[in-house]
Order: sequence, then structure tokens, then C-alpha cells
Amino acid sequence: MSAGQNFYITTPIYYVNDKPHIGHAYTSLACDVLARFKRMDGYNVHFLTGTDEHGQKVEQSAEKAGIDPQKFTDNVSQNFRDLAKAMNFSNDDFIRTTEERHKEACQAIWNKLVETGDIYLGAYAGWYAIRDEAFYTETELVDGPNGNKIAPTGAEVEWLEEPSYFFKLSAWEDKLLELYESNPDFIAPKSRRNEVLSFVKGGLKDLSVSRTTFSWGVPVPNDDDHIMYVWLDALTNYLTAAGYPDMEKQSFKDFWPASLHMVGKDILRFHAVYWPAFLMAADIPLPERVFAHGWWTNEGQKISKSLGNVIDPLDLIEKYGLDQTRYFLMREVPFGNDGDFAHEAMVGRMNTDLANDIGNLCQRVMSMIFKNCDAQFPEFGDFTDEDKALMTMADEALVKTRDLINQQSFHKALEAIWAVVGEANRYVDAQAPWALRKTDIDRMKTVLYVLADTIRKLGLLIRPFMPESADKMLDLLQVSENSRDFSAYGEVLKSGVAIEKPVGIFPRFVDEEADA
Repeated sequence: MSAGQNFYITTPIYYVNDKPHIGHAYTSLACDVLARFKRMDGYNVHFLTGTDEHGQKVEQSAEKAGIDPQKFTDNVSQNFRDLAKAMNFSNDDFIRTTEERHKEACQAIWNKLVETGDIYLGAYAGWYAIRDEAFYTETELVDGPNGNKIAPTGAEVEWLEEPSYFFKLSAWEDKLLELYESNPDFIAPKSRRNEVLSFVKGGLKDLSVSRTTFSWGVPVPNDDDHIMYVWLDALTNYLTAAGYPDMEKQSFKDFWPASLHMVGKDILRFHAVYWPAFLMAADIPLPERVFAHGWWTNEGQKISKSLGNVIDPLDLIEKYGLDQTRYFLMREVPFGNDGDFAHEAMVGRMNTDLANDIGNLCQRVMSMIFKNCDAQFPEFGDFTDEDKALMTMADEALVKTRDLINQQSFHKALEAIWAVVGEANRYVDAQAPWALRKTDIDRMKTVLYVLADTIRKLGLLIRPFMPESADKMLDLLQVSENSRDFSAYGEVLKSGVAIEKPVGIFPRFVDEEADA
């Protein structure tokens, strides 16, 4: 428990040239779980998400749609707000890079980098992929399907020559290596850290940070011919939302440096190499950690628009339910690895983990209390070793879960919680309160009390993952609103409190299409 400590967590800002998909939902969900857990653990949390709205792709997409770029970004950015609402994300701010506060922050950091001598004017000539908003060297290109050269991502490239401002990235190579060496937790998971180390040790070239061939972006101060290149613009959003350039502002003092930047593995380089270099050059404290998670496939296939197998998170919610979707995405795959979405696996998790394990535990215990204890929490007697073993396991689960959440090991945190669920189900079977009703009514009451309080703790533990379902569990247990965080974990249920007839929280999924 860390009352009063600040915690600033960010998603990447999502690019507005398309509608949200499972990857966007996944990154933001991980941040939401962490933000909710930290709030329940007494932290003052600032959870940021938003949209990246500048660049050539946006300008072209707007042109294709026949509307101006601002109107285009207004429309598409709203889709990401709608996703946040649909997924029940608890973000405290939603930033758009077209906002005035962001333009001010970008120009402030630019001026600072010019002042320190880390930005200079030169000329760029090289291969550029509009889709990736990235330059590639000749050696990075691969053969395309028509014998043409393409980017390693599969994007088409064009030869580009234009004046450009450069950031002296090469000057920060040693400082970056020193950062990774002195702070091994700065990049996670470990495999990603090794990738970054290898990249930086291979030698860094100065980075093009402005463009002149399009105009949709933040203008470079004192040079109207240039707009800021996407990565200096985009990455600065994390500072903007904390209150930069006013470093004396309370929000900046409270929340910078960021506690965690959560990103997909495809943009790790920008966050673990370019971003800390920009910040070091501008004499701004560095974020504490960057975590790069993996990608999803769909039934074993790479997800792509051309294959028509893009997974829309709104479709998942409609088909399976909101908390069921949230649970599956956090439980199915070791966080940091690539994962596969499969309908069969989703249904398996819903019917086994949720309906059978925790849903059935809650329903049968609360039903027995309602029927056999005058619809109120029973008085309890002396605890046996079996009672104490379950109670201790439930108590210790919070410490285990906290440790795993702090490592962004969400799947293992859920495993630790479900170990208590499994033990509680075994305890029910071993104690057989339905049989005790006929032979030892007082013992039955103690057993049911131990189970009810274990369910209360489980409700608190799953709340960051499945907030609506957890609150339904806690409602059944008559847990007050101000006892729904971890400061109340060590409290106990009060005997004699009346309960209502329990209703099921996690229904089984019946696959009507498969049964048809």
C-alpha cells in the first residue's frame, strides 16, 4: 500500500488513419488494469491515452475522403474515445496532437534542443515509407513481390530528397548504453531490452526530425517551410499531458517522470532510444520504464486488412461480453509475448475460468447462505487448520498479485488469483456445508462465513480486470462503496448483515452458431 504516491501511466497515442482494432484495445486495457490496481492500492494515478493526428498519411487520407485534415482527425479520433468508453477504460486524460497545448509543448522542446545544439539544419536523401512514417537505409530494404525494393515491414518506399533538421542522436549513444546498463528495468521484457541494446551498439545515426514535402504537422519555430517530423511531435504528448513546458506546474511536479510507457513492440525503438535521447538532450528527467508487448494473430493467421481478419474489439464485446473480453485478453497470453485469438479458447475461458470456477463458487456459497442462514452472514465459531489455510492463502494473494502487476505480468497475476478460486472450490467440496447442515449447523455457518469472506477478497482482486463483474460480486456481499479498495482488504464481513437472493454473474457461453 502506498498512500499518496503518484503514478503516471501512458498508452501510445494511436494513429488516426484507421479505426481501432484489437491491438489498440489490448495496450490500453493493460494500462487500465494497472491504473485501476494502483488506485485501489492508494496511488494518485494519472492514466493518459489519445491520438496521433499529424503526418503525411493523415493528410493523404483526408484528401481521399474529400475533407480537411482537422475534420478528418476529429472524426477518427472520436472512434478511439468511443473505444475507451466501450472497453470501460478509466483514463484521466485523452490527448490529441492537434490541440494547442501540444503544439506549445512541441515548440518548447524544439527550442530547447536548438538551444543545446542538438538540432541542426541539413539535407536528407533516402528511402521513405509513407505507411510507416519511417526512413530506411539501402541495406534494410527487402525484395518485394514485383521485384521492387520494399521496407522490411512490407510497405512501399520512395526515394526522398529534401532539406531537413536533424537531431544529434549519434552523440547520445554512450549515454543511452549507460542508461540501459545502470537501469536494467528501464526496458521490459528482457528480450526487448536485448533488441534495443543490439540496435544502439550497432551505431546510431543522426535523426531527421522535420519535413518540407507536406504541411499537416506542428510548424518548426522560426522556419515556416518545415513541420516537425512525427516522432518528435508524437512522443512529446507524454510531456504535454503532464503540463510541460511549465515545469513548475503542480501536475508536472506530481507526474513527471512518467512511471510507465506501455507500447507495442513495433514502436519500442522510438520509445527506448529516440525518446530518452530527446529528454536527456533537453535536460528533462527520464521515464522509469518502457514495456513493449507482443502482437495478436487471429486463429493462427497474421492480422491484416487484405485478409479481412482484423479483429474489432467492439464485435468481441457484443459477442462475448465486456468483462469476458477484458479477462481473456489479459489471461490468455503471457504479457509481452505474441498471442493468438481463437474463438474456441475464448469460449473455454468463459465457461471454465469464469462460469464454472469463480461464478459457480460465488453462486453456490451465496445461495447456501441465503437459504440456510436466514439470508444473512452467519455467526462463526473457532477456525480449524483448513479454515486458516484458505484464509491465509486469500490474504497472501494480494501481495503476490501486487508484485506481478508491478512487473506487468498480468497473466500470472490472474493465475495467482485463480489459485485461490481453485482452493476455495476444493475447500467447499471437502467441508461439504450441505452435509453439515444436517449434522453440525454451527460448523456449517463457520465454513460458509470463511467462504464468503474469501469471495469478498476475490472480488477486490479481480476488480481491476473486470470492474463491472467484481462490483456485482461485492454488491451480493453487501460491501460498501468505501470498502472496495485494498485498504479494506484486511477487513472482515460482519455477521448478521442481510443479503439478497443471489443471481449469477458469469453465465455460460452457448455457441448458437455452432449448435445451429
